[in-house]
Amino acid sequence: MRLHILGICGTFMGGIAAIAKSAGHQVSGSDENVYPPMSTQLRKLGIKLQEGYEGIEFGDDVDCVIVGNVLSRGNPAVEKLLNSNVPYYSGPQWLAENVLQDKWVLAIAGTHGKTTTSSMLSWILEHAGLEPGFLIGGVPNNFSISARLCDSEYFVVEADEYDTAFFDKRAKFVHYRPRTLAITNIEYDHADIYPDLDSILWQFHQLVRTVPGEGLIARKRNDDNITALLGRGVWTPCETFAADDSEADWMAHYELIGAKSRFSVSRAGQLLGEAGWDLLGSHNLENALAALACAAHVGVEVSVALEALATFKGVKRRLEKRGVFAGVSVYEDFAHHPTAIARTLAALRSREPERRIIAVVEPRSNTMKMGVHRDELRKVFGDADCVFVFASELLEWRPETVLAGLGAKLVVDHDVDELCAHLLELVQEGDQVLLMSNGSFHGLPRLLQQALNAREAE
Repeated sequence: MRLHILGICGTFMGGIAAIAKSAGHQVSGSDENVYPPMSTQLRKLGIKLQEGYEGIEFGDDVDCVIVGNVLSRGNPAVEKLLNSNVPYYSGPQWLAENVLQDKWVLAIAGTHGKTTTSSMLSWILEHAGLEPGFLIGGVPNNFSISARLCDSEYFVVEADEYDTAFFDKRAKFVHYRPRTLAITNIEYDHADIYPDLDSILWQFHQLVRTVPGEGLIARKRNDDNITALLGRGVWTPCETFAADDSEADWMAHYELIGAKSRFSVSRAGQLLGEAGWDLLGSHNLENALAALACAAHVGVEVSVALEALATFKGVKRRLEKRGVFAGVSVYEDFAHHPTAIARTLAALRSREPERRIIAVVEPRSNTMKMGVHRDELRKVFGDADCVFVFASELLEWRPETVLAGLGAKLVVDHDVDELCAHLLELVQEGDQVLLMSNGSFHGLPRLLQQALNAREAE
């Protein structure tokens, strides 16, 4: 079958393309912005790419079109598609109907931690010899790819609550029909499509309705929004997880925090084992517990799962250390919500509490640009010694005003080159710079790295 994918260079749609190609289909695609690394990965797979949506023709050689959720009515490709007789699907619908129907689906949902938990679970199943397929909204370093199709009966999917397509305003995750579901947490987000928290809970309720009675829901304990969600109805056994909470079914605790941290895991009050790893933060302990609970549901021994976590290499751009340049440690993270920013800063502070942390934030998500989380954002930088904010022209609020309480430790820039220059004036050997954006940050990570290398070479 010949498939054409609109919006192919997004992580999710690029994963769909890789899976479709692996399944034996002929695949091509279009996107507004065709750039590495996704364009490079797709071309290596033999997938033909077109930049832009003008001039697209859906002729007799195209059997169906898969439409990404970044496209809307008025887009020339969408209008051309609707005027044709070519069948079209959303990415989640195509995945569900062509890949997931005969699989044991393990889905990871929640506002934060989906990518890391999905990556941990995929690696645990791989280490256990189960060779899972997966589709993840990031690149796990243990695999170096975001998606793959295998003959295994198990498939791990990052279950996103964002809407599916311009013609299907349900959350993506309602298509997946998981047998094993983890809910890491629930907060208000995606203000561009959801007017309030209740509308998000309604979508999660549709997901909960699809999990069979012989399945499992692993959920974070003491999350009021998850409790409210399950109060609407649940027909599946539930297990709870939490860091440092003896009331949880699954509990983890850091025994040592350092360059190589060590944690223990208990279930129902019984110590199951310990593992060491390079990750930081209590939020990652909870991600690990969610993955452990899901893996146990498919029969993986906890001892085997802990062995896997001890060799888990993390996920690209999830508190990823780019390196040390001129004595400055540079980290990159996807954090784009106040809670994620606070957790990431706390995790970095926990390892080396005496070193300065310079937080650099791009409020880039639609919710952040709209200023929905302005009040929460004022409270999250306690672990930062200095805070730089990149204020693009699309920002609907003024960081100088909203974050005025940060005083002298706040720097606001409207140009990335100026931001980089101001960073270079401040940073010194021994500092930690944490770059946080859910986009490319206009090349700032590369610019800063090059400038620091030039400083060192002087």
